[in-house]
Amino acid sequence: MSEVRAIFAPGGALSQSLPGFQPRPAQQEMAAAIADLKKAGAQLVVEAETGTGKTFAYLAPALLKGGKVILSTGTRNLQEQLFHRDLPRLREALAPQSVAALLKGRSNYLCIQRMEQSVRHPVDADEALLDQLQTVRDWANRTKTGDLGELTALPEDAPVLPRVTSTIDNCLGRECPHYEDCYLVQARKDALEADIVVVNHHLFCADLVLKDTGFGELIPAADLIVFDEAHQLPDIASQYFSDTVSTRQVIDWCKDIQLIVKTSVRDARSLSQMADQVERGARDLRLSFALDPERGNWRQALDNDGIAKAASRLGDLLSRAHAMCKPLIGRDKELDLGFERLELIRKRWELLQNTQVTGYSYWYESTARHVSIHRTPLSVAEPFGRQLAAQEAKWVFTSATLTVNGDFRYFNERLGLAPERTLILDSPFNFKQQAMLCLPRYLPEPHERGMPHALADIVRQVVAHNTGGTFVLFTSHRMLQLVATILRDELSRPVLVQGQTAKRELLNQFVEAGNAVLFGTSSFWEGVDVRGDALRCVIIDKLPFSSPDEPLLQARVEDAKLRGMDPFATIQIPQAVITMKQGAGRLVRDVHDHGVLIICDNRLVTRGYGSTFLASLPPMQRTRSLTKALTFLATAQESEVKDEIAAVESSSPSE
Repeated sequence: MSEVRAIFAPGGALSQSLPGFQPRPAQQEMAAAIADLKKAGAQLVVEAETGTGKTFAYLAPALLKGGKVILSTGTRNLQEQLFHRDLPRLREALAPQSVAALLKGRSNYLCIQRMEQSVRHPVDADEALLDQLQTVRDWANRTKTGDLGELTALPEDAPVLPRVTSTIDNCLGRECPHYEDCYLVQARKDALEADIVVVNHHLFCADLVLKDTGFGELIPAADLIVFDEAHQLPDIASQYFSDTVSTRQVIDWCKDIQLIVKTSVRDARSLSQMADQVERGARDLRLSFALDPERGNWRQALDNDGIAKAASRLGDLLSRAHAMCKPLIGRDKELDLGFERLELIRKRWELLQNTQVTGYSYWYESTARHVSIHRTPLSVAEPFGRQLAAQEAKWVFTSATLTVNGDFRYFNERLGLAPERTLILDSPFNFKQQAMLCLPRYLPEPHERGMPHALADIVRQVVAHNTGGTFVLFTSHRMLQLVATILRDELSRPVLVQGQTAKRELLNQFVEAGNAVLFGTSSFWEGVDVRGDALRCVIIDKLPFSSPDEPLLQARVEDAKLRGMDPFATIQIPQAVITMKQGAGRLVRDVHDHGVLIICDNRLVTRGYGSTFLASLPPMQRTRSLTKALTFLATAQESEVKDEIAAVESSSPSE
């Protein structure tokens, strides 16, 4: 432990190797706590607020520990940032001999077999898709890793991507003629041989439950497993302990069967015709729902005759296709694999129709083209906790937002954790000087008709006083669109609206502009790091309670009531507090940042639970006067300019 502390001390290895490195007590304490984990299965939970330097705090002991280390992040973007930026800097300083690997899920890697199939037999391919396929082929001749993240010429949702990547369902494994050249196999091999493997929560949970990611051999051998942005883990884990069938999944199976009949089992034309019927049945199911995308209760949806009939018909078609496939087993490897996929889909579909089983939430989610049906356990604490107990590794869970009013209970109970130690590490930022929280007076209630115009008026006033950038964060797309429509053509600076382009590009435009106004929903509440003048004010429209008709929440609320608990206090408030902390955390990202956080919800003052939210936010100055907040915003910018000038002058050579 003393070795780790010495690394972070003044004059230590990091001060000598990293220009501008400043020792931070909180960083030392976290690193020492990780290094002090000795017993197999030990758990450490750390809330490390913004500015504590938690990334270096877990990387240093991970590099010094020896043995196998797995680092899991909340998103692929953070995964790449950790692997390409943060890890190389510390590895060079502390353990240049260590080997690191980046491992993503199979859908991130080019599948040579499926690409060649699509080129030879392009099923239902229009001109645009053929152009995309040519782009992939050209890139395939140059890539060394097969990581589709390199292929920036295509959008993230390009229709060609499912046709040139594999799934657990359609991968041929060792039977594939391209197995020796497979990019996914090579990435897994690199991960097995590495000392440190960087993954993401989706990949980790997929392996934990599905045993599909290919690093299942790594988990039992790992000495240390660290989850960064761990607040996301309970919801991500619940996805992987769920049973799901989507019309996209069914239609993909149909297209693969049609291709197999066209190329390998040419005399089984009746199977291709059957696949056509199954595909129509899946599309009819989607058409039985409302045209606009929505989420809802699957139990209640089945009370609708149209949906119930479409669901029953799809089940019958899946059974008929299963019976038709069975006699063909053994004729073709890909067809055998297709049969196994169909069997799994059919069994899951039967589970999803039996909605009387308790302990689960049955829900659906529709997009413009597809609908997915889910059976999600109300709690993953038991299965997730059991998986952790089966491993010999030491576990670290860290995030800037894990507690509710200083208490870890909500987070720990959701994952079934029993940590030996918990730590709350305060931010080194001087929030009282750097930031102000404003709860404006005289606002309508969040649900009232005048709220969009009240929000628009606040944005106007902020823009008039703020020479830097502004985030306007919403809890719903509907409110975002209402306010954006009011202001889009009247603000004299760039107005960026979530959805008009990819998130990364939108963020780049925001930073480059320096004084833009960005309207965003959930994806901009976390994982966004904008420093300096580019972000001076964050406006939040209301407390981020989940929609009461959200089916999984409904089921958890009902379950809490049956157990004699107060669901609002034990589920809804803690969840909203953690989300609010994430949104508020966008404002101050550096010791030189200054700004104002404006929360436009009277309930922070008029409801008893408001104190729980306020106690969980950073200790900023507080006011109910918007005028005072705007004055702080203007004067803070002036003082920061003076500080920057003074810093430049003091660093200049003396005459």
